[in-house]
Amino acid sequence: MSDITAGSARRDPYRLSRTGGHGHGPLSATGHGQGGPASKFVTVAYGFWIFLLSDIIMFSAFFAAFAVLSKATASGPTGKELFELTRVAAQTGLLLTSSFTGGLATLATHRRSMAATQFWLLVTGLLGVAFLFLEVQEFAAMASEQAGPSRSAFLSAFFALVGCHGTHVGLGLLWLGTMMAQLWVKGFRPEMLRRLHCFGLFWHALDIIWVAIFTLVYLLGASP
Repeated sequence: MSDITAGSARRDPYRLSRTGGHGHGPLSATGHGQGGPASKFVTVAYGFWIFLLSDIIMFSAFFAAFAVLSKATASGPTGKELFELTRVAAQTGLLLTSSFTGGLATLATHRRSMAATQFWLLVTGLLGVAFLFLEVQEFAAMASEQAGPSRSAFLSAFFALVGCHGTHVGLGLLWLGTMMAQLWVKGFRPEMLRRLHCFGLFWHALDIIWVAIFTLVYLLGASP
């Protein structure tokens, strides 16, 4: 009690408005910096990290379901018969490259270069569209071979997991296009910088999930 009131109170940088009720004086918090709350950039990024973690938990459930059902083919086609690793490797290269160009867009944003930022965001979007095109092509080829999601529990789990990731990529592309238009109109305002930062986190998270899909679903599924 005596420590708080006597010595440590003056050294506590997080005391808020302890000035006898007037809100002015040497110990009054300004609402910014060391004596105030975190900036909006930090709080938005923190909230978005929580969203990403919840999304990863959801994908973990899909991965667990696929692991349990991967052998439940019901006498239907197996992963080794269906998966075309050349196409999947191309998808992986496209998505990883898009993550790299997304990083270049972030660097251009730090330089406040509108042309470079828009260019690298456009390249990121085109690579994402190419990735999605190959995925839709794969789904269509499987459906034409009577290997749709209703064929077996294995295929239901496969389409749920890979389709969920593809849906995320599609929504990310929609977000990217909207953000590019807003960036062009509004410029490098604080809210745009926050959105660009959150988009970068989202896109990198999709990369990590895809690497897990590539390894656990396609490579292991195509192995003897």
